[in-house]
Order: sequence, then C-alpha cells, then structure tokens
Amino acid sequence: MDVTMRGPCEKSGESEEQEKEVAAAATAAGRPAGVPKAEDSDSDSDSNLETEGTHGLRELVKDTLYLRSCRAHGAMPVSCFLRQGRAPELNLRHRGLGPQGARALAPALSSNPYVKRLDLRDNGLRGAGAEALAHAMSKSSSICDVDLSENQLGAVGAQAVCAALMANPAIQKVQLAGNSLEEQAAQYLAELLLAHTGLKSLDLSYNQLNDQAGVYRVNKKVCLGVSEGETLGPALAENTGLTELNLSWNHLRGPGAVSFARGLGANIFLRVLDISYNGFGDPGASAVGEALRTNNVLEELNMSNNRISVVGARSLGLGLRVNQTLRILVMSRNPMRSEGCLGVLKSVRDNPVSALELLDFSGIQVHREFEDLTSSVKAILPGLCIKTDAGRVEYKKELLAVWRPSLPASAPK
Repeated sequence: MDVTMRGPCEKSGESEEQEKEVAAAATAAGRPAGVPKAEDSDSDSDSNLETEGTHGLRELVKDTLYLRSCRAHGAMPVSCFLRQGRAPELNLRHRGLGPQGARALAPALSSNPYVKRLDLRDNGLRGAGAEALAHAMSKSSSICDVDLSENQLGAVGAQAVCAALMANPAIQKVQLAGNSLEEQAAQYLAELLLAHTGLKSLDLSYNQLNDQAGVYRVNKKVCLGVSEGETLGPALAENTGLTELNLSWNHLRGPGAVSFARGLGANIFLRVLDISYNGFGDPGASAVGEALRTNNVLEELNMSNNRISVVGARSLGLGLRVNQTLRILVMSRNPMRSEGCLGVLKSVRDNPVSALELLDFSGIQVHREFEDLTSSVKAILPGLCIKTDAGRVEYKKELLAVWRPSLPASAPK
C-alpha cells in the first residue's frame, strides 16, 4: 500500500517531510499498515466498519488526487491538508502556496465534501492562483466561509473570485482584505453585490478602493468617469442580503464617499458598516447623516479617522435626531474638536427614540461643556455609554468581529 501511495509524487532524493505526508495519506483509509484487522463481534460492527471503510476510502482517493496534482504542478504537498480528514475548517494560512500550490490544491478541494471554512490568508496566490481556485469554490457544496486576504489578487483575482461566488450561493462570508484591489476591481465587486443575495459578510479592508476615474460595467450598463464609491454605492443600494461590510483602510472620499452614503440610505439589510480610515470628510459625513434619516436597519457604524470637522459632525447629527436603530457609533480620532462632539451629543439628546448604546469619541479632547451635557444626557438615556479620553468607559456588550480586523502584514502599525 505504501508503495502505491508514494508513486504519484515519488522523486529521487525525496525529503523526509514528503515521506511523512505520503504516509499520512496512506493511514487516512482507516488503520496503519501492519496492524491486523480486529475480529467482528456482530452484524452492527460489520456495518460500522463498512461505513468507516467507505469514508476512509474516500479520503484516500482525495489524498491520492492531491499528491498526483502536486507532482503535476511541481508543488510541495501541504501536510495539514493530508491530515484534514472530515474537519469542517481547513486552515492553510501563511503556507506560501503560490499560484502552483493553488493549482495543485484545487482538484482535491473540489471533491472534499467536509470543508465549510477555507482559510488561505497570506499565500501569495495572486490572480493566477485565484483563477485556479475559482472553479473549486464555484462547485463546492460545503464551503460557506472563505478567507483570501493578503494574497495580492488584484483585478484579475477579484474578477475570478467574484465570478466563482456568484456561481455559488452557498458562500455567505468572504474576506478579501489587503489584496491591492483598485478601481478596476470595483466593477466586479459591484456586480457581486448585485447578484449574490446569499452573501452576508464581506471584508474589503486594507485595499486601494478610491476616487480615481474609470470605466465600469455595472448591471450591464457602462458608467463613464465614476469612482469606486460611485460604483459601489448604487450596488449597495440594490443589494438584498449583505448584513456586514468592512471598507476600512481604503481611500473613499469626495463624490465617491457621497455616492456610497446615498447607497447606504437606500439599503434595507446592512446591520454593520465599518468605513473607518477613509477620507469621507464633511461632505461624506453630511451624506451619511442624510442616510441615517431614512435607513432603519443599520445598527453599528464606525467612522473613525475620516477627516470630519465640526461642520461634518453637526451635519451627521441631523440624522441622529431621528434615527431609531443605530446602537453603536464610533467617531474617534476625527478633527471635530469638542464642539463637534457636543453637536453630535445634542442631536442624540433631542431624539426621544434613539437606540444608541455606545458613542465613541476616543482621541478627541473635550471641554467642560461637553462633560456637563454628558451628565444630563445620561439622565435621559441611562443605557448610553459615552467614551472619551477624559472619561473612558467599558462597553459591556460584545462588538462584532468586524470592529477587530486582523492587520495584514503590509498594514501600517
């Protein structure tokens, strides 16, 4: 049996590590070589052994397919995939697969019915690797959670991944952080938002989605001279399924930020939105404030580090005067000064049906007038936590993971 398994990937001078990986595939069928088969005690045992043997044979076939594919593509087998068995999560992050490793993995992944969460973060897949995995992702009946962050996918990879996701409605969560996604990738992301109604969570943080002019085809219509925000905004308005979106650490600003905010106003599904570390500025903040007047679904909004001044903060506050669903608002590290914080807090005070539970002004120095208003507001809304550098408070409820994205290796510290 051992010789049969080693044949497909056998090379002269084969390393000890490869021999261990090949041996792992041989033992996946059920029992190690040389161990005698136990006597069956009854018919139930016969049935159980037969079932286990079927599963073992299936895994053996999968491993054999993977090893043959590794040899065909000149890729080193990854031992943890050979040990995968029927585990629901396949974690291959930081393995240095590259495009060839992805090509070798794709056929075996297509035939694996157990993997629900696929983690391939930081593997240097690039566009070619994404194209190789696209077929596997589009055909898989089990995968529902995919992490392809930090793989330099670019526009080519984005196109392949988005096409695969649109072909597979079972995938509900996708992470594409840190993939050098720019203006050309925006059209594929917009098409994904329009077509994939089953997608619930999308992470596009640490990319270069910005306001550069371009030509995009959205919903079979050609849009000339529009930015990514102007492309993603209308798509967000029409999306019918996404509940979490992370666009932090991009370059959304100007008209693109305004257009995106307008899309938010029309969206009726999104609950969690992180647009921190962009450049929304006062025009973008004003547009978000307008969106909050009509949006009755959004619960958590992070707008920290967005160049919002006193003017933008007061405009945002106009939406907070009537919004009934927002529970968490993070406005930290914006140049809005104490006056801007005061304007936002006054708007919350004037809203008798406000649902706010956490208002975060970290990194902004506030004056005595703000502290006095805080005391009066807490008398009206005792459940509201107001976080400032002067008076830090611990928010008791657990924030969703979208507020704590892991930093890509290339991200600024």
